[in-house]
Amino acid sequence: MPWKETSVVEERLRFVARLLEGEGMSEVCRAFGISRKTGYKIFNRYKDDGPEALTDRSRRPVRYANQLPEPVEAMIVRLKREKPHWGARKIRELLIKRLAGDVRIPAKSTVHTVLDRHGLVSQARKRSRANKAEGTQLSQALIPNDLWCVDFKASSSSAMAATVTP
Repeated sequence: MPWKETSVVEERLRFVARLLEGEGMSEVCRAFGISRKTGYKIFNRYKDDGPEALTDRSRRPVRYANQLPEPVEAMIVRLKREKPHWGARKIRELLIKRLAGDVRIPAKSTVHTVLDRHGLVSQARKRSRANKAEGTQLSQALIPNDLWCVDFKASSSSAMAATVTP
């Protein structure tokens, strides 16, 4: 017996046809091995757009993060070259003034990403701490109870109490 080949669209059409004949959503979903949520999604798409809606939709994102229209990106780069000491926050504020209402203004992080993409961001200066805490070398205990620690704690009356732990 040969295999019966069907496509996803044909299966969705069969699914919708059974619903239109009056069968219940739970029964049909169980028969097709899909969740009711998926069943309602397929059926609502069919009701809204007809049989064309049963084909697979593109999974391509509607928009991409940090992607701007070319003129806006060019304006950001031009402003940075004019004012090299300005950062993303100041450039964004200037964009708000110049493009108010015309274009959606990018976030500060997006402006920074554009500047970094064009090599216009200087690396952050590393700050060195003047007084770095340094620990002492730990002693090696050769036998049990060879190394004892003392923990000084201040009590509420500001007197020092010593606690010795083995």
